[in-house]
Amino acid sequence: MADHPLRPKADALPARPGVYIFKDETGQPIYVGKAKSLKSRVRSYFQPGDEKHERLLDLARDLEFILVDNEKEALALENNLIKQFKPRYNVLLRDDKTYPYIQLTLGERYPRVYVTRRLRKDGSRYYGPYFPARLAYRVVDLIHRRFLIPSCRVDLTRPHPRPCLQYYIHRCLGPCVAGLTTPERYAEAVRDVRLLLEGRESDLIRELHERMMKAAELEHFEEAARYRDQLSTIEQLRERQKMAAASGDDFDVFGFHREASQMAVNLFHLRGGRTVDRREFFWEDLEEPDLGNIFSALVRQVYLDQPYLPSEIYVPADFDDRPLLEEMLSDKRGRAVRIVPPEAGRRRALLELVARNARHSFDRRFRVLKPPSREMIEALTEALDLPSPPRRIEAFDVSHLQGSETVASMVVWERDRMEKSAYRKFIIKTVPQNDDFASLKEAVGRRYRRLLGEKKHLPDLILIDGGIGQLHAAAEALNNLEIINQPLASIAKKEEIIYVYGRENEPVVLDRHSPALHLIQQIRDEAHRFAISFHRSRRNRQTLTTELVAIPGIGSRTAQRLLEHFGSLDRVKELSKDELCQVVTQNQAENIVSYFHRHAAG
Repeated sequence: MADHPLRPKADALPARPGVYIFKDETGQPIYVGKAKSLKSRVRSYFQPGDEKHERLLDLARDLEFILVDNEKEALALENNLIKQFKPRYNVLLRDDKTYPYIQLTLGERYPRVYVTRRLRKDGSRYYGPYFPARLAYRVVDLIHRRFLIPSCRVDLTRPHPRPCLQYYIHRCLGPCVAGLTTPERYAEAVRDVRLLLEGRESDLIRELHERMMKAAELEHFEEAARYRDQLSTIEQLRERQKMAAASGDDFDVFGFHREASQMAVNLFHLRGGRTVDRREFFWEDLEEPDLGNIFSALVRQVYLDQPYLPSEIYVPADFDDRPLLEEMLSDKRGRAVRIVPPEAGRRRALLELVARNARHSFDRRFRVLKPPSREMIEALTEALDLPSPPRRIEAFDVSHLQGSETVASMVVWERDRMEKSAYRKFIIKTVPQNDDFASLKEAVGRRYRRLLGEKKHLPDLILIDGGIGQLHAAAEALNNLEIINQPLASIAKKEEIIYVYGRENEPVVLDRHSPALHLIQQIRDEAHRFAISFHRSRRNRQTLTTELVAIPGIGSRTAQRLLEHFGSLDRVKELSKDELCQVVTQNQAENIVSYFHRHAAG
């Protein structure tokens, strides 16, 4: 590769620490690397015999570099650039499980709490990450029950006529309705929540105790009891945390299984001697042959931006920059962090255990077409940030032919299977033209108006077949019924992009092997099939009815009754006058028999 057009640029690089970037003909970065000496590292790419480097240089049309002061800065910058540009020849986290944070929306007049996996510069405070993921939901549930700060998506910039169910079951202070709370009372609750989330339990306990005693002195016994319950909850939480911290080691373990270019990696988190969570990473077209390079990239991308770090990280392969990474992670943690490639003993046994789990992950991902239902539900809960694993999902679709005979369908997934007895059909009545949004709004409104009237539970998730327009149409129908805090999402057909109501600007794009996508597609496709089937039967019925109404004395209602009673047009043609008189008058029966007799003879 001595005659490669980029070789002169490589020769001119300084022998200093930095980051180098290979770009393709469009200017897109295809590889980002770091080096203690840019000149010697980049020139090595032009030595013959390395297939990976040769494939990279075949596509490379430009070379850029950024100088830094030392190797630590180079490693940190390389990590940031890889996450920013996602170059095709770097080892990238695929299907990465991001841990949830708790968001406190301090930018609002009445702040709320949410579980989120996306950090934004929006004036909110973010606390976390929490793992296992369900811990974040437990903490938010505690905030609802004890501090009455909600997680709704209601517009709190304007008053509403009445509060939702959360207020009546004492899980919200009701800031949406004038007079239910005061800004001072709400601000006090928000301050308590901040103390809780910031880990300042001692300060919180002291304040709650003072308020409880003051309320008791004033004989405000209900208020004193509320503070007492909050104190009890916080003290129980502190005791659990103390027990967990004192009960064992704190480390992470990587394991892998690889076949050709496909690879699965498992990462187990052990806290207090117990496995509290697991992450899975998958690659279908991994080109990096060196295990050390793979796990070097993984450790950097997982931990350099992670607020919480374990004391030890076990990896199945050693790599050159391990000492440098240990030093950087130790500085970040404020205590020693060791990256250990175990060779024997208990650590090696743990590595082998995680590797066996990685083999199972590999088989589920690449050998089995349909993942287990439990795995699909867990993945869906995580992907859509649902408050709990869904037990019932209701999905809607609209079908028509050039605006005629518009119908909607609703299918139900419940407890791991499609519940066909719960399916519903809607003949759209109020939409005169081809308008999917209005049709969907009508169907959703009719469905949940009836559910509210019957005092039945709403589903854990409403799924809409369509994009943002369909999502907002369904949301408008729910808002008109004053249904809030209802998980609602849509899936766009072609791109398979999922939009979650309330965070449409952060669409969810799932890997095509994702268990969550499998489940959503299964439900969406069934809703589409059911809508098409219903529309086809309506269209066929309309065609048959049209032939009957051509008979003198037979109107559309009579034709409909004939088809419903006798089942088909062919059956009506075979009937005698006496048989037809079960449904129509004698004159009508004579006209029917005469009409079909003439057409048969003609």
